[in-house]
Amino acid sequence: MLMSAVRRTSLLLIGLLATPALAHSGGAHLHGFAAGFVHPLFGWDHLLAMLAVGIWSAQQGGVRRVLLPACFVAAMAVGGALGMAGVQLGFTETAIAVSVLALGVLIALARTLPAPVGAALCIVAAICHGLAHGGELPLAASAAGYVLGFLLATVGLHLAGIALALRLKAVWLRGFGLLAGLAGSYLLLA
Repeated sequence: MLMSAVRRTSLLLIGLLATPALAHSGGAHLHGFAAGFVHPLFGWDHLLAMLAVGIWSAQQGGVRRVLLPACFVAAMAVGGALGMAGVQLGFTETAIAVSVLALGVLIALARTLPAPVGAALCIVAAICHGLAHGGELPLAASAAGYVLGFLLATVGLHLAGIALALRLKAVWLRGFGLLAGLAGSYLLLA
């Protein structure tokens, strides 16, 4: 059953990534959606963080498996709206790097936090990721399509992380956490 869910999720993501050939210009809604959708997939700091949220939430189990990703997606929508409104924080990129590092360490140590603390961590990280996404809205793109795209990609990455966590042995998950932590450290130093 799990493999069936992984296959369906994979097919959904592949289908969403496919873009039609457009014979006419002016596909701002499509371009907004596509630009938003690929943003978390091609920025490895975002990709690692989104997968890490899914993995870490699955490691914690129970209600946190849904709570943490849901908090992340909701807060990222808020951060995205703030970014599109022109809000800028001088430490956004640093905070993104710290989120990758922190989530990696939590996964590597298989550390469980109280639900409110874990939710707060996800909310803070997601607002920063959302600010970065929202601040990079392409000029000709539909804002609604762009937001929908990066939110759906994020949900897909969270689900992929959860599926990995449920399928892989703990040692592989901890290895992912270690690599994510190292990547976060590199981002802080770069």
